[in-house]
Amino acid sequence: MGFHTFDAEQAERLERPGVRYRWVSAEEVIGGIAPAADAAVADLGSGTGFYTDDVAPHVGTVYGVDVQAEMHEFYREKGVPENVELVASDVSDLPFDDADLDGAFSTMTFHEFGTPAAIAELARVLATDARLAIFDWSADGDGEDGPPVDERYDADDAVEMLEKAGFVVEDASTRTETFAVVARAP
Repeated sequence: MGFHTFDAEQAERLERPGVRYRWVSAEEVIGGIAPAADAAVADLGSGTGFYTDDVAPHVGTVYGVDVQAEMHEFYREKGVPENVELVASDVSDLPFDDADLDGAFSTMTFHEFGTPAAIAELARVLATDARLAIFDWSADGDGEDGPPVDERYDADDAVEMLEKAGFVVEDASTRTETFAVVARAP
């Protein structure tokens, strides 16, 4: 696929609920990770914190992980909840100890980091049986929204990568333009 990130100069576009919730609802994200009130979870590719803000009231700590400092700057200007910590990192090299996280989620960013190295790193930092919820643009989509189709994975690709790393996939579905995968860490 190749490494590709959202243009930080267009960060404001990530703050449109009518568009964002059309593809993935807050309820899907929260339900996908099913967090405990004191859980520590990571938003992988958190960007402007759009979904981070939805999850924050339901957990102890959310780590907003993003490789782009500009996205964190936008989020700080918008206002970061007290229980959110911003982490500048690539998913393939996370600054967490083994089994540190009780869950993780990714909304429309798996195509940016989906590599065997990143999946192995998630297996390392997630506690055994911790939930990982991935929502992304699907290679099965028409490409009218999101990144070009040739930069996307489909649900089967994501499932295969996760299972090779020892994750147990609980649910995988393809929707109109996106896919959803929920798995448990090894």
